Amino acid sequence: MTSLDLPSPSADRRRLLLTAGGLLTAGALAPSLVRAQSTWPNKSIRFVVPFAPGGSSEIVARSTAAELTKTLGQSVFVDNKPGAAGNIAMQEVARAEDQHTLILGHIGTLAVNPYIFPKLPYDPNKDFKPISLLAKVPSLYVVHPSVPAKNLKEFLAYVKSKPGRLSYGSAGNGSAGHLAFEYLKMTADLFILHVPYRGTGPMMTDLLAGRLEGSAVGAAAVLPFIKAGKLRCIATGSTKRLTQLPDVPTVAEQGFPGFEMTQWYGMLAPANLAAPNVAKLSEHTMKAVKSPESLERLNADAAEVLGGTPEQFSQFIAAEQARWQKVIARASIKPD
Repeated sequence: MTSLDLPSPSADRRRLLLTAGGLLTAGALAPSLVRAQSTWPNKSIRFVVPFAPGGSSEIVARSTAAELTKTLGQSVFVDNKPGAAGNIAMQEVARAEDQHTLILGHIGTLAVNPYIFPKLPYDPNKDFKPISLLAKVPSLYVVHPSVPAKNLKEFLAYVKSKPGRLSYGSAGNGSAGHLAFEYLKMTADLFILHVPYRGTGPMMTDLLAGRLEGSAVGAAAVLPFIKAGKLRCIATGSTKRLTQLPDVPTVAEQGFPGFEMTQWYGMLAPANLAAPNVAKLSEHTMKAVKSPESLERLNADAAEVLGGTPEQFSQFIAAEQARWQKVIARASIKPD
């Protein structure tokens, strides 16, 4: 080998420095990536509710958002986006890429819409990551005081005496209230017209004014009106009587054993939310819904606080989809 074939000392040093520099750069990047991940969230979080203000969904969402704001270090604010049985909001959040947008999932958008709409603008199982189940709210079957029925048996008799002449309202096609009343209709062989609204709030306005005979509404949204005598509760969809309404029997107690109808709510994130952020958010959310302040607010409205891991929520959604697919097919529930 000639002297021309031997690497020069300066060339060796340059290669060594370049290699060392590369290792140092990689080592410097790793902590920065960890820091970037650990600092999430680094701006306010938008918690979308796919319905109009005034229903149980908003009560659950605002309670959860208030507690998360205290622990995440960033503001969590509720943004109501009603329309198309929740499909508009679900589609928007499914496509969100800012890592700071969440949505309140519930029985309608996750377990009903997939079976009443021929095509959805979102995939409930692929476009979202479950974060945590939040709460269950029993559906209360209520009537306007002008309706001459003090209990479910009297109401059924009254409706059957006026076929096609009475109506009930809901927050919209595919909403929990719609499903709850159709489930009762199917169980009791009842015929009463459905009037869909753009949210619980607008529907409640007409119900309180007597333009509707009845409705099935989440307990949280309707208890104040029952206590004030503006509405009469004829049955609860819960498995046992509510402490807030000890004199009102359940549907099951009034001749329909095994009947249960509860609305449920959970938190979802777009599928692109990084796994460490999903874990962090789930941990904080489970603590948020079970904080003393949240328990006090939700229990006062007859909501059953749940919580749970992403895996548990995913399994719950799958079970609910299997359950309601059968009910919807049997009742022939379709969007208007």
